[in-house]
Amino acid sequence: VVFEVQWFTEEKLGQAEKTELDAHFENLMSRADCTKNWTEKIYRQTEVLLQPNPSARIEEFLYEKLDRKAPSRITNAELLGQYMQDAAVEFGAGGPYGCTLIKVGECERRLGAAEREFLQTSAISFLTPLRNFLEGDWRTISKERRLLENLRLDLDACKTRLKKAKVAEAKAAMAPDFQETRPRNYVLSASASAAEHELRVAQTEFDRQAEVTRLLLEGISSTHVNHLRCLNEFVEAQAAYYKQCHLHMQDLQKELGRLPNAFTLNSAHSMVTTASAPEEATSPVETDTLKIEEVQAPATGTRKAKVLYDYDAADSSELSLLADELITVYTMPGMDSDWLIGERGNQKGKVPVTYLELLS
Repeated sequence: VVFEVQWFTEEKLGQAEKTELDAHFENLMSRADCTKNWTEKIYRQTEVLLQPNPSARIEEFLYEKLDRKAPSRITNAELLGQYMQDAAVEFGAGGPYGCTLIKVGECERRLGAAEREFLQTSAISFLTPLRNFLEGDWRTISKERRLLENLRLDLDACKTRLKKAKVAEAKAAMAPDFQETRPRNYVLSASASAAEHELRVAQTEFDRQAEVTRLLLEGISSTHVNHLRCLNEFVEAQAAYYKQCHLHMQDLQKELGRLPNAFTLNSAHSMVTTASAPEEATSPVETDTLKIEEVQAPATGTRKAKVLYDYDAADSSELSLLADELITVYTMPGMDSDWLIGERGNQKGKVPVTYLELLS
């Protein structure tokens, strides 16, 4: 060990010969190092994404090292939903605020359940394969690379010993001592032969270890393929999670739109009051009999609205919407309070209130 450290120091100082690896081998090692470094960063940041709480991450790590199952932890959304429902009981579930708290609380608990499922799926399909590479394959590669480096130091030392033996033998041949020529030349020749044998053995061991290491490094390509598959599964899990959350929120908006004294209904009713004359309000027109092509925008009472989500019209009486676009909306006497008339250029039709953000 001391000799190898000394030899490594001499190499760094340029005082000893160093066996260079071929360019392809160097590229394989560089690619492997790059893979390890970025995999580690992606793994750590994904952990933070899935569990932002450092204390919870440490707790999960300890349970994993102790080979014990971590206790199930309630998500923040589920806890919020529970608080809302408990508050509704205190305030009175029959009132507008209490009723709304119950609806929102139920939605938050559904969102929390969806989040927990997403976390479990992502941990199995994405985090675990990355960790297996870092703690399994990469450790094996690092071990074999260290062994190869040690054998390279041995090989370089053997080359230097042989070189010194050859130089000593050549000097002895050039300036022989006639009284001791035969014994000393014999010793020097034997020393050179031993050095050559050691070099052949060291070269064989180095070549064998280089081939083993090369095969492991070439396996990084298979690692990339495996991680690509895991990455696609992670994206699918994320997309399914966000889609499920979006659907839960859409359902919640629709439910809130049906509740009495809800904010969106108040906005719609205020538009009805502004846009309709008193005598019109006393003779409502059924929505089913409303002909869109005959509807005319009132002189007052129209408002701008921002579309929150895409909406596909169910029939010719409705107007399809694109998220983030601005349209003009107004109501007509007798319309269902969940709907407004929307206009975009020359197009008009019924639009759902829950898909809109009414602007002042």
